[in-house]
Amino acid sequence: MSVPERKQGEDGYLAWLPYRRQETKEGLERCKAYRQIVVAAAAEDGGAVIQSAAAELARGLESLSGLSAAVVNEGEVPESGAYIQLALFSSPAAGMDRLFPAAVRTEIGPEGFTMQTEADTGRIVIAAAAPAGLLYGAFHLLRLFAAGQSVDGLNIQENPVNPLRMINHWDNMDGSIERGYAGKSIFFENNRFKADKQRIRDYARLLASVGINAVSINNVNVHKQETLLITEEFLPDVAEVAAIFREYAVKLFLSVNYAAPVEMGELPTADPLDPAVQAWWQRRTQDVYAAIPDFGGYVVKADSENRPGPFTYGRDHADGANMLAEGLEPYGGIVIWRCFVYNCKQDWRDRKTDRARAAYDHFKPLDGRFKDNVILQVKNGPIDFQVREPISPLLGAMPSTHQVLELQITQEYTGQQRHLCYLVPQWREILDFDTHLKGNGSTVKRIASGELHGSRLAGIAAVSNIGDDANWTGHRLAQANLYGYGRLTWNPELTSSAIAEEWIRLTFGNGSEKLIRTVQQMLLDSWGIYESYTAPLGVGFMVNPDHHYGPNVEGYEYSMWGTYHFADWQGIGVDRTKATGTGYTGQYAGPNFERYESLETCPDELLLFFHHVPYTHKLHSGKTVIQHIYDTHFDGAEQAERLAAQWEALAGSMDEGLHRQVAERLAEQAEHAKEWRDRINTYFYRRCGIADEQGRTIY
Repeated sequence: MSVPERKQGEDGYLAWLPYRRQETKEGLERCKAYRQIVVAAAAEDGGAVIQSAAAELARGLESLSGLSAAVVNEGEVPESGAYIQLALFSSPAAGMDRLFPAAVRTEIGPEGFTMQTEADTGRIVIAAAAPAGLLYGAFHLLRLFAAGQSVDGLNIQENPVNPLRMINHWDNMDGSIERGYAGKSIFFENNRFKADKQRIRDYARLLASVGINAVSINNVNVHKQETLLITEEFLPDVAEVAAIFREYAVKLFLSVNYAAPVEMGELPTADPLDPAVQAWWQRRTQDVYAAIPDFGGYVVKADSENRPGPFTYGRDHADGANMLAEGLEPYGGIVIWRCFVYNCKQDWRDRKTDRARAAYDHFKPLDGRFKDNVILQVKNGPIDFQVREPISPLLGAMPSTHQVLELQITQEYTGQQRHLCYLVPQWREILDFDTHLKGNGSTVKRIASGELHGSRLAGIAAVSNIGDDANWTGHRLAQANLYGYGRLTWNPELTSSAIAEEWIRLTFGNGSEKLIRTVQQMLLDSWGIYESYTAPLGVGFMVNPDHHYGPNVEGYEYSMWGTYHFADWQGIGVDRTKATGTGYTGQYAGPNFERYESLETCPDELLLFFHHVPYTHKLHSGKTVIQHIYDTHFDGAEQAERLAAQWEALAGSMDEGLHRQVAERLAEQAEHAKEWRDRINTYFYRRCGIADEQGRTIY
């Protein structure tokens, strides 16, 4: 096993897997002690995954210690001495029954693992019911080594909380990425697959290292070229990519165009109740599974933002999803049907027209009508990945239907990886939100895991933030979002702070506590800072249409008149109450309905999402709405400058090129925050004519 050619992580390509040489004598000696990885068993249907686990351990320990490491089979090492053993529970490896009795084994699920250190020999045994568990256990052990933690007396049992832990790519075959902020696609260029697949293999490693088990590789807005991915022309390439991901226990999915039979000129209709359409999809699906026997299934966006769907034929979403599910069912495949459905051609001048209502209105009445291999994918909020919006009331509201929570790692509305915005705190708030659908404690994380309603299929999916930039994410610190997403989907109880520290230690090393604490605090502060100088009080959007970067107070792209937030000279906000507004609040269960319906109890941070109020309305903080807008935008710009200063103080504690790249992004953010401050404050000052109480200059 050779040490990676790249310098240990300085260009960002190795992300959180540079396996930096241990900087303390104790840590170095600990890694040097383990130079052999013993593979006790190789399952017929998972041998490649086990070999990936063994190779990763050897690669990691070699890099951490500077000494060579070897992978050997059971019986090729002395009976005594420190080494790492990988073994399935079904293996006859020595000591398995003693270390892992039946009571332990029954606690470990199909992707879980258990790990113990033998006190007398120092041997570390990673055991699992299936190969994927051994891979996840190997990465977990390497995290401990790389973070400088002790491996003495290990007694660990871990299972992932969420069955499906998925990444959605919005990559197009021309090489572009919709909402991609880190270069071009790693899969496609010039309407073909890239010939060199090494970067895909390296990406599969990154995903597996944080427990991701599924990936869709093409855009949900499926263009004509991507429609051909399920044809014999491209299936050999898809199968090659699937084989790479398979080695790291990641299952491949494809986004499909609902109207593919029409797009490909093979049928005049895509009516889901037409037998010819049903047969067409069954034939195509059979071809896909002939090429990829463990294919995961289809991801579908239909009847939204001009995408075709069953509405064209007077059918509903259950009709459409079930038709695809029929073809996938014999192979164990699933349909992931996105609930991002609304009519973008509505007349937004009508204040009773409310995009926020759409998903619930469309899907709630269909509960119980979807086949058992259909999962509805529901965005975390009712609008579109805003910096702040309430939790979608559709989450958990369909107890007889499988659901998966959708998040966005790519920072479409949160700075596009040109601004620092660590999203794990936002995701923690989403997961911890209590829907009250089955009484207190009906949290989103219990819905996502399938626990609340006993769902067989459940989990979390998120839109990827990677591209072919050298450091994967454009902004080096944006890697923390990809890492954090994986760790949080594995265990939603991990704190934002703990995940941040873990990522920093793996990425930058353990040598400087100042660096660790500074970067950790920068990450934890960043979401609040970004929110403070952009869209206030849950109002949403205020970005330039189409590309969604930079301030534009009236920039809602589907607005035919005025603004999305209905700001005028008297007040601002959208009345979504049941009493006088759109009725959206009525979609929430009792306590949440009451909380949002009332001005007295509505949280300040979501006030303008739920209520239209005068600029002089007093928040719970005691400030008026307009003064809050002024203050937060001035404060946010100052805090953005502080982020840049904090990073500058770390010069000399890391590679110069790494420091410079992040410094440039933070400098741009500080300047852009000023633009946000001035554009937002000026707009509202001119709207209402109310001066800043602190006398600051607003033009």
